[in-house]
Amino acid sequence: MLTRKQLELLDFINKRMQADGVPPSFDEMKDALDLRSKSGIHRLITALEERGFIRRLAHRARALEIVKLPEALERDGFTPRVIEGAKADRPASAMTVEPVHALELPVMGRIAAGVPIEAIQEISHHVAVPGAMLSGKGQHYALEVRGESMIEAGINDGDVVVIREQITAENGDIVVALVDDAEATLKRFRRRGGMIVLEAANPAFESRILPEARVRVQGRLVGLIRSY
Repeated sequence: MLTRKQLELLDFINKRMQADGVPPSFDEMKDALDLRSKSGIHRLITALEERGFIRRLAHRARALEIVKLPEALERDGFTPRVIEGAKADRPASAMTVEPVHALELPVMGRIAAGVPIEAIQEISHHVAVPGAMLSGKGQHYALEVRGESMIEAGINDGDVVVIREQITAENGDIVVALVDDAEATLKRFRRRGGMIVLEAANPAFESRILPEARVRVQGRLVGLIRSY
C-alpha cells in the first residue's frame, strides 16, 4: 500500500518518462509535490524502491526506471518507454516490453551535452531500438551523448538518445538544437520573449540564451539507451 505522496511521485515520474524519455530531476520532483527540500524526495524514492516499484540505476546519478505500477495507476493506462542498457544485467521482471519488434535506427554521430559540437551529418553506424520507444509518426534517428551537462535529466556521457525529427518544440522539451547552422547540442528548450534558452541540467554548466533566429530545432528526445 502506497501513501498518497508516494503514489503522486510515482505517477509524476511515470508521466515525465513517457513524455520525455528520461526521469525528472530531484528539483522537478520536489516542485511537483510541493515539498520544501529534496530530502523528502529521497525518502519517497527509497520507499518506492524498497516496495519494488522503481529501480535506481547503479553508478548513475539520479537515474531511475519504473519496474511496475500499482493498480491505481495501471487503470489509467501505462505504456512505459523502454530504457534498456546494452550491457545491463537486469532480471526479466524489470523488462516491460520485450525487444522483439526492434527497428534499426541510424546513429548520426555524437551530440554534445556540454559545449556544442559541429553539426552532425554523417551516419556512423546503426542501433536496434524497440519499436515501442518510437513516438508518433515521422523519422527517428539516434545520437551518442558526449558530456555531462544533462546528467540531472538522467542523460549521461556515453548514452544513446533517440530523437524524433521535428522543427518545433514546447517549453521543457529536450531537443537537438542547431546553433548558427554550425553547432549541435542537446539541451532543454525554453522560450523567453524573443530569445531561446538552451538549458543545461547540471549546475556546473551554464545555460545559453540566444536570439530565436540563431537556433533551429532539429528533433525532440523520445527515448534513451543506457551505455553500460
